[in-house]
Amino acid sequence: MTSTAFISHRDFYLHDMGSFHPESPARLSAINDHMIAQGLDHYFVHYDAPLATFEQLMRVHSASHLERLKRSSPALGVVHLDPDTAMNPHTWQAALRAAGAGVMAVDLVMGGKVQNAFCAVRPPGHHAERSNAMGFCFFNNIAVAASHALKAHGLSRLAIVDFDVHHGNGTEDCFKNNNQVLMVGLFQHPFYPYSGTDNPAPNMLNVPLASGTNSEEFRQMVSDVWLPSLRDFKPEMIFISAGFDAHHEDDMGSLKLHEKDYTWVTEQIKDIAEETAQGRIVSILEGGYVLSALARCVGAHIKVLAGI
Repeated sequence: MTSTAFISHRDFYLHDMGSFHPESPARLSAINDHMIAQGLDHYFVHYDAPLATFEQLMRVHSASHLERLKRSSPALGVVHLDPDTAMNPHTWQAALRAAGAGVMAVDLVMGGKVQNAFCAVRPPGHHAERSNAMGFCFFNNIAVAASHALKAHGLSRLAIVDFDVHHGNGTEDCFKNNNQVLMVGLFQHPFYPYSGTDNPAPNMLNVPLASGTNSEEFRQMVSDVWLPSLRDFKPEMIFISAGFDAHHEDDMGSLKLHEKDYTWVTEQIKDIAEETAQGRIVSILEGGYVLSALARCVGAHIKVLAGI
């Protein structure tokens, strides 16, 4: 069995919120160029992301949210849903495939076709709430994938690990008080979306980090807080909201992580997956906006997943 699936699609390059927007098609180009330059692309089984169905989306999103987004999709030009989040004529299709990538990843892993999967998708998802698109996100890709694992494959304990520099407010909104899901997240605070610290639900292990937090402090937090909780929970599958904007070169935030930290944290997550979840991991791209740093960090992350 080839160990790792790499799921993406050319439609992801067509979603474009404007020439100066940091969440640009160039992000995926940088990742793919790095994989080819480093000879990594041969280690993965490549799949085209399918379209998520309304049934899959409505496990986490309201019907009114889906209808509002579809109605907002423009025939021409760009329509802003908020100052940060916009749709062009290709956004709807790209967003459906971004959510569908996670569903496909779950099916591949649960079907024994691969050990784990990385979804190189855009738009990202972890800010999308049940009934609200925001923060560059339209559908909550990780939540749709996790819900598919619960509903279609009958799993009963899932963990979601979110190491994006921003709090995954949308994922928390989808799963708060759901005792089948443990979410562990770190994020810079105070920082967009200014959430995650006021009375989080019992299944939400939120760790706010001060601006300037470095590698040593990050690893200490993961070792002391995340890992014991994940081991106690014994997840049957682990999902990763893989944002790389906590990297020290990324000016979207002010945390000071390095590529080697993403290697290390992925190793820790993989160890727990092998202990409790038969190695089953689905990782979905979230943030990361300085192209060189993003490409190197994704490379570090997926090399661990693939055992390279």
